[in-house]
Amino acid sequence: MAYVVTKPCIGTKDRSCVEVCPVDCFYNIKKKKYNDLFSLGLSPDGEEGMLMIHPDECINCGACETECPVEAIYEDSAVPEQYKAFVKYNEEETLGLSDEDLDASRCTSKKK
Repeated sequence: MAYVVTKPCIGTKDRSCVEVCPVDCFYNIKKKKYNDLFSLGLSPDGEEGMLMIHPDECINCGACETECPVEAIYEDSAVPEQYKAFVKYNEEETLGLSDEDLDASRCTSKKK
């Protein structure tokens, strides 16, 4: 099992979750298609896309879930029905990345 970032992260990207992650399994997926798909604006710093969790790297500790100020993170087995597609989005966007792409988009702090 892993945790999943869902729709409320789009236009937010607070990164409080990243600060508490012991394994650095968060990735900054800078794809405007998610903003467009859900008709949401960019984050306050003008970034598009959202943060996502790599399911093979997540250790299911749950530290990120309580830190998220917009309640965008859920355990994959507990994602609300309206956000179920985000389980697939998190998998597709992170599992297909090369090591080089993973390194380039990995979030390790509140900084970009």
